[in-house]
Amino acid sequence: WNYWDNYNPEDYLGFVYKITNLTNGKFYIGKKYFWYNIKKKLTKKQLAEIPAGPGRKPTHEIVKVETDWKTYWGSSKELLKDVKELGVEHFECIILKPCVTKKQLTYFEMHYQCINECIIPGTNTYNENILGKFFGKDLV
Repeated sequence: WNYWDNYNPEDYLGFVYKITNLTNGKFYIGKKYFWYNIKKKLTKKQLAEIPAGPGRKPTHEIVKVETDWKTYWGSSKELLKDVKELGVEHFECIILKPCVTKKQLTYFEMHYQCINECIIPGTNTYNENILGKFFGKDLV
């Protein structure tokens, strides 16, 4: 991923990205999370260390885990096929906008897809829809 200096994924929830096929200019715009949460059961030792108090003791903790963002190639089957056939060296991956909330991620993904006319017929894009609601085939 190409991104600017002093950029720290710890400061963000995710990012909006653009992957461009350097052989034909075809592109894909999407979003990806840096982190996700998992619910992990507390061990007996952890449970014993919780001080007594009012209410029930927690039985689980939420753990922040890094996603596969460093090796992620989008959800477009056509894009994934081209990456496999041509090789990763023929693609450029750029982070367009880091985001700190889910709403920002969704908004800016849609924003960049709209300004790049991702689903307008004739646009050289791998994107087939925006938000799963707007499809290029519906605009023909």
